[in-house]
Amino acid sequence: MPRSRSSTPNKADVIEAVCEALLNGNSAKARKVARSEYRFQFHEKEQRQITPLQALNLFWRDGFVDRYSGQRLVFPGILRLLSKRLPKEFPYHRNWKMSECHIAYYELSPTIDHVMPVARGGLDDESNWVTTSMLRNSAKANWTLEELGWKLYPAGNVKVWDGLTHLFIELIESQPNLLQDKRLSNWYRLAHHVLRT
Repeated sequence: MPRSRSSTPNKADVIEAVCEALLNGNSAKARKVARSEYRFQFHEKEQRQITPLQALNLFWRDGFVDRYSGQRLVFPGILRLLSKRLPKEFPYHRNWKMSECHIAYYELSPTIDHVMPVARGGLDDESNWVTTSMLRNSAKANWTLEELGWKLYPAGNVKVWDGLTHLFIELIESQPNLLQDKRLSNWYRLAHHVLRT
């Protein structure tokens, strides 16, 4: 079947051309087409080490806004606090087992994602990091925004929406015994740190 050629070849057309070359017994041509029009690019993956404080600073920078959807996210400790206070209404599983964890953990918990995936050559630094939800992070995986048809939304403003950070602090201070929970204690300490900076 004849193909129309443009300056940027359709990827399916490239695969077809490679297959046609192979079918005609021309492995050299198949290799040449593959290398010139749909080249494999190996990227060595670096081990990512982001501290909870770095993550929180990024969430703060982005105003607790999911940069892939524009939706508001919440301070990480707030859902843990709700799970502690209302375990049946907000169940949590330490390994995030989806059948045993409230969907809010996936929809509203902020996490860090690489806009250009490291596996695709993106940098592992703040210039390539954005805040997103666990749900969108999982959906995006190693795809680019262009491949998914997504866009990057502007960061929020913590003066308008702080992800309920202040409310988290108030709830903890109204029940100091919650600080016996190591995770809540850590989030409380980190919340105070970002508020001071």
